[in-house]
Amino acid sequence: MTLVPQMKDQMKEAMKARDTLVRDTLRMLLSEIGKAEIQKGDTLTEAEEVAVLLKAQKTRTESADQYAAAGRDELAEKERAEIEVIQRFLPKPMSEAEAKEAISGLAAKHGYTEKKDMGALMKAVKEHYAGRIDGKLASKLAAQVLS
Repeated sequence: MTLVPQMKDQMKEAMKARDTLVRDTLRMLLSEIGKAEIQKGDTLTEAEEVAVLLKAQKTRTESADQYAAAGRDELAEKERAEIEVIQRFLPKPMSEAEAKEAISGLAAKHGYTEKKDMGALMKAVKEHYAGRIDGKLASKLAAQVLS
């Protein structure tokens, strides 16, 4: 099941509650998903929708950091509030221990044992655990597993 129906339902609730932040954030997310579907020429899978949400989250995190550095705390706070709305639809992130176990399992399953297998292992991690394991953490743990 895709995330779009859930997002639309929450947007309706936000409209009824006159919660403009949630309403506007969900409208933006639905628009981004729609643009991605047009580019693809088909509806997105849930994993592709998560990728769109992760990109939106990353953009807002960067914006919040820039606003905070410039002393624009009210705008930084708005970006952080939008991040909280986006996170409602993202899968629960794994802890470092869970991530290491998952990456070790993938390495064993595919027979990856050497440093040269790093790219293939990272691709497998991204396919199986998109949105659940941070890329930098995955890279660090994969390097440990393959050492």
